Amino acid sequence: MSEHLVTLFLCGDVMTGRGIDQILPYPNAPGLHEPSAKSAREYVRLAEARNGPIARPVDFASIWGDALAELERRRPNVRIINLETAITKSDTWMPKDINYRMHPDNIPCLTAARIDCCVLANNHALDYGAPGLRETLDALAAAGVQGIGAGRDRRQAETAAVFDVTHAGAGRVLVFAYGAQSSGIPPDWAARKERSGISFLAELTERESARIAQQIHQVKRPGDLAVVSIHWGGNWGYEVSHEAVSFAHRLIDEAAVDVLHGHSSHHPRGIELYRGRLIVYGCGDFINDYEGIRGHERFRSDLGLMYFATIEAASGKLVSLEMVPTQLKWLRVNRAGCQDAQWLKDVLDSEGRHLGTWSELRADGTLALRWVHDCRDRC
Repeated sequence: MSEHLVTLFLCGDVMTGRGIDQILPYPNAPGLHEPSAKSAREYVRLAEARNGPIARPVDFASIWGDALAELERRRPNVRIINLETAITKSDTWMPKDINYRMHPDNIPCLTAARIDCCVLANNHALDYGAPGLRETLDALAAAGVQGIGAGRDRRQAETAAVFDVTHAGAGRVLVFAYGAQSSGIPPDWAARKERSGISFLAELTERESARIAQQIHQVKRPGDLAVVSIHWGGNWGYEVSHEAVSFAHRLIDEAAVDVLHGHSSHHPRGIELYRGRLIVYGCGDFINDYEGIRGHERFRSDLGLMYFATIEAASGKLVSLEMVPTQLKWLRVNRAGCQDAQWLKDVLDSEGRHLGTWSELRADGTLALRWVHDCRDRC
């Protein structure tokens, strides 16, 4: 095996708007236009009613909680999140049930965790319209964070983030991002030649996978690793459609994708190894303000995972996937307890059974992916 390894940190939805924004040092005005909530402060009160008082304002690093120590200890080469929040002061909201925004002055909450890449191809990137998206892009750029999957035009929305990992003996990590209509993204949010929007997938068809393959082949060089991040599917439920599985396989077969980073579900879904490449069908939420909200309790959306994927640079194959179980409490990330870690293991094992994967619960409370090695892994 090559000694040249690259480690990626992946996680699911990071929602720093609404209640999270309210506890940070520079909150937006709290007004909301939701059917059941008219103030973002209501989400802070719900969290406090569930688990006790939250002193505020909190410092920018606070929301990451115990995750910061894990990130520091493991030192991944690239840190990738799905940011489901507009970074804007705009009051021009889009008419939809839920709108997320974070004040631009709170962007140090992202740099506190040294996030490298924010995926914006999701159903909240345009919650405050094209002006809000442009402000988001400007704020991320000013903070030195690459925002991908959305742009001022289609060309920018489809441009990959590029990270040099030659210090790890590899070439580059390329990250492409797309948002599927199945996750609730309106078709008119698609970026056009002269219109702001996101990199949009109406359907998971062979035509679309061929289009993505063309984009990747135009920029991928020998030694590069290609990550495709997709916001797809519904918020609840474990089923992964045959369409999604086939699409993921085609991206590996035809587009030379090395990692597929899926998100949208509010809880972790199954994991697959296909031809030695990692497919995470749904990472689950990582940071949100759902604490205290009732409904869908059986999915335990308070529990999440930090995914640390180590990849052999020469082949693009997964060497290891270590996962750190987390729990959202007091609007911050905390290490999950032993029982909750076991619960997550049981979910991964159940959902991975038909995908050929399972997990090992280690003495330190972390999970390690295990998988069936077959002819596809050796191809």
